[in-house]
Amino acid sequence: MAEQELTNVDRGTEGDAASGKRFWAEDLIGFSVDVLRALRVPEDAAHTVARCLVEADLKGVGSHGVVRLPVYARRLAAGLVEPQPLLRVIGKPGGPLRLIDGGNGLGPVVGVFAMGQAIEAAKEYGIGAAVVRNSNHFGSAGYYVERAVEKGLIGVATSNAPPNMAPWGGKERFLGTNPLAVGVPSRRWRPLLLDMATSVVARGKIILAAEKGEPIPLGWAIDPEGHPTTDPRAALLGAVLPFGGPKGSAISLLLDVLSGVLSGAAYGRHLKTLEDPVNRQNLGHFFLAIDPEWLMPMDEFFDRIDDLIGQLRSSPPAPGVERVLAPGEIEYDNLERAKANGIELDEEVFRALRDLGQELGVELRSTFDA
Repeated sequence: MAEQELTNVDRGTEGDAASGKRFWAEDLIGFSVDVLRALRVPEDAAHTVARCLVEADLKGVGSHGVVRLPVYARRLAAGLVEPQPLLRVIGKPGGPLRLIDGGNGLGPVVGVFAMGQAIEAAKEYGIGAAVVRNSNHFGSAGYYVERAVEKGLIGVATSNAPPNMAPWGGKERFLGTNPLAVGVPSRRWRPLLLDMATSVVARGKIILAAEKGEPIPLGWAIDPEGHPTTDPRAALLGAVLPFGGPKGSAISLLLDVLSGVLSGAAYGRHLKTLEDPVNRQNLGHFFLAIDPEWLMPMDEFFDRIDDLIGQLRSSPPAPGVERVLAPGEIEYDNLERAKANGIELDEEVFRALRDLGQELGVELRSTFDA
């Protein structure tokens, strides 16, 4: 399929009167799988990508949900992403530290493979790490640490990202909004799940605000001249800001070391954007898995982590706050509500997906009211 056949799928058709709709998760997974299959992605890999995107929507992280499917499709159609990559463990075989070549595959496909390698190594050595080169945007980092948590392991996932963030004290893009996720299993409570960008806010939220024509809060970003702005379009031309000022700036830089420099992937200004119509991204990722059972019996670990989470949950809330939340509770609450009530896509996202489906001969159907 030629690149020009998928050039206008991000925003929908101008003047269209269609409105947003509500979908069950399986509707969106099925549609996403069909879209990817139409672009020569194998079925198992298509399901991996679809679930990564839809689980983000279920958790209320729409910036990393099916809104990303059109740009994934455009890059596949343009030959910038390999639909059937050769995933390889390269360098020294076995051991607790593994280097992965992602074959320029879709990020979620590469990420699941690499986290699987880290989990396998952790089961054998107590700790396992996988560093990845030659990959692409991998969606929500929390998707990968949850795979470790399901195995009773502590998981860590990070990735580098194209320069969209100004370093502390700077006005030009240099750092990526490099994400960091950590997951910790629990027996009594929900798992602990940290999933964050190193910017004040994920750039995807600014993209959504621009599509909706809504202002962004002051402090999220600066315009091209380095001035604070509430205009999302000016922010997209300028740069987002690191969380915590110099602390977030330093953390982002070090995550690029782990994901990019250490793996042999691109890093810093060498990274290409997801919207680049010509160049491959060559993103790097870093995955870590730790088996607590190598340090103490699992029952003892669960007793200790459950006690810690219980202490946190019983902390007296500040005035005006209902209760103290553990990392991930908001997302898990959103997940339960969305499973019961469906996922609502706003008009712009709905139209972009519908138009994408029409380009590829795939119908976007909702069984929500069936």
